[in-house]
Amino acid sequence: MASESGAHIIHRCNSEGSENSKKILINLFPKQADCSYVSCYCEENVYKLCQDVKNKHPSELQNCYVVFISNASRTVPLWRQKAGKEEDKLVIWDYHVIFLYHPEPDKCLVYDLDSELPFPTFVHKYVTETFRTDHILKSDYFRYFRAIPASDFLKDFASDRRHMKRPDGSWIKPPPNYPPICSATSSHNMDEYIQMDPNKGPGQVLNLTQFVQRFYKTPT
Repeated sequence: MASESGAHIIHRCNSEGSENSKKILINLFPKQADCSYVSCYCEENVYKLCQDVKNKHPSELQNCYVVFISNASRTVPLWRQKAGKEEDKLVIWDYHVIFLYHPEPDKCLVYDLDSELPFPTFVHKYVTETFRTDHILKSDYFRYFRAIPASDFLKDFASDRRHMKRPDGSWIKPPPNYPPICSATSSHNMDEYIQMDPNKGPGQVLNLTQFVQRFYKTPT
């Protein structure tokens, strides 16, 4: 379900497996190791992915989305994360950010630089292994998803990294070596993206069921 390390396309066959029915997806990021990555700065890592698409595959940017995952209590359990300590790699984040490439209704790829799953992974596999189900969780741990078109994210997102500083001004985790991201109108608006009030902030807020319905459709 994922690309070969150096491939530029991803092949997917239907149930017959015939060559003529093979569909092709552009692999936007052929090598994960070439992607900009700084631990605990997932929003900026995804911002850099958006920039890469804009620079290298501009016609595909309209098919890309940034998804913030959080909830009111800022406690979201995600499995199969590299930072996880147990066998199932469970982590409780305050928020997480992933990149989606959704070129057709029945095709959607997830790029998560913090996941131990393949890069990329088809959305159904990613949801099954990373989010599992809300039925096993208390309501405080339900995951909500703010989906924003990548072009809007590039235009509007800003972070001065204040959330990564302790009260004494020291860094919780070392920041990226490039300047903080700012927009034409803001130097810091991250809270607008992390909060999950559907009546406020950019993009569209979905629960887990709605997220699956929005980004996963079986081939017809």
